[in-house]
Amino acid sequence: MGGGPAGLYFAISAKRRDAGHEITIIDRDPPGATYGWGVVYWDNLLDVLFRNDPDSAREIRGASTLWQEQDISLGGERAAHFAGYGFSVQRAALLDILTRRAEELGVRVEHDREVADLTDLTDLADLGCLGGLGAHADADLVIAADGANSQVRSMFADRFGTRVDTGGNRYIWLGTPRRFERFTFAFEPTPAGWVWFHAYPSGAEVSTCIVECAPRTWDALGLGTDDGEGLRLLGKIFAGPLAGEGLIDQLRRPARWQRFGQVSNRSWYWDNMVLLGDAAHTTHFTLGSGTALAMMDGVMLAQMLYEHGEVPVALAEFDRAGRAALAPLQARARTSMAWFERIDGQLDRARPATGGDPDPVAFAYAMATRQGDQPPWRYQAHRAMQVGAVRRLRREVDSSVRWYLARRRGEPARPGGRPAPAGTPTPAGPAGRALAGAGSGSAAHRSHG
Repeated sequence: MGGGPAGLYFAISAKRRDAGHEITIIDRDPPGATYGWGVVYWDNLLDVLFRNDPDSAREIRGASTLWQEQDISLGGERAAHFAGYGFSVQRAALLDILTRRAEELGVRVEHDREVADLTDLTDLADLGCLGGLGAHADADLVIAADGANSQVRSMFADRFGTRVDTGGNRYIWLGTPRRFERFTFAFEPTPAGWVWFHAYPSGAEVSTCIVECAPRTWDALGLGTDDGEGLRLLGKIFAGPLAGEGLIDQLRRPARWQRFGQVSNRSWYWDNMVLLGDAAHTTHFTLGSGTALAMMDGVMLAQMLYEHGEVPVALAEFDRAGRAALAPLQARARTSMAWFERIDGQLDRARPATGGDPDPVAFAYAMATRQGDQPPWRYQAHRAMQVGAVRRLRREVDSSVRWYLARRRGEPARPGGRPAPAGTPTPAGPAGRALAGAGSGSAAHRSHG
């Protein structure tokens, strides 16, 4: 159920392991309609994608933008810097690649169908959603991957033991015509409190820009208006970091202010139904793991079905291994979310002892180490990265590492070069019939650390 990264990549992964699987994806949107801006990821996801399906991996990498370093500014000219690099890709491009690849492998994708259309008991029985009680249940496996606000999950919330912990801060997912070359954090003071954004390139002429602030600041600034005034106000607040280019929204599905909901479930499966991606779990966007985790869910579930053959055994193992691996990450996400909900206090602590504006270098270090104690040398290394010559040297090192990892996983030897031959599909396993998909899993990003 759904049509996003988790289910699409499960469908690709399952078909690669056994072309005999019959897989249908039910998606609420019309063909080609995708919403959202960009998603970010790192080398570890590319390693998984190239091992699992080199064909789609090469396309994803080819459609992606490389960004290097991270900048943190606090309402002025001064900025702090982090080393490192990552990749970003437009959500529309990612879903187009995954959909075409799934259909190429024989997956059936049905558009313009809502979960609400399937709430009739007869339809649910046909899908095997009543615990397999229907005499002619059509699906061996039902995958509920229709996003963090999963309608399928909500129908059976008591069975999954769903819990949603809602954060206090408000955030909104926007775009900007300014193309950032670095992953950029900009914190701007207002009379009502601090407002900040996380921005990164997501296409040739656009960047993703996620704006966040405390609830009292949001209320005082009147940002909840729907007449476009809130967008114009944010453009003025961030006029400096955005170089006057402003913020933009989507026409067909305008963004709305949200409070982050961390989804967890006592169990990821019940009978022959399993949760995948954001329907099963969410991690705060400051960790930047949402899309990667959703796609890795798809790989893990496909592999469990391949290895174990029997659906009940595969689902039990997927639930056990997946939730155990995710627990530390969700703990880190809760810590990260809590830190950003105390931004005003963090900025006060970053003020020099002699008074004046907060020190961006001290603040950036606090942000980087928000999840635990660090060895003494970490702070000295952070100070060194503020020196231009040191950053240039680190870029050279990162470029060498990136070149090595790219060659190891079979990326083209140079931009535009001929891709390496596609990898051999995983040997065939037991065939089955599955209804799979993914919801509108949020695009995600993370801050340094």
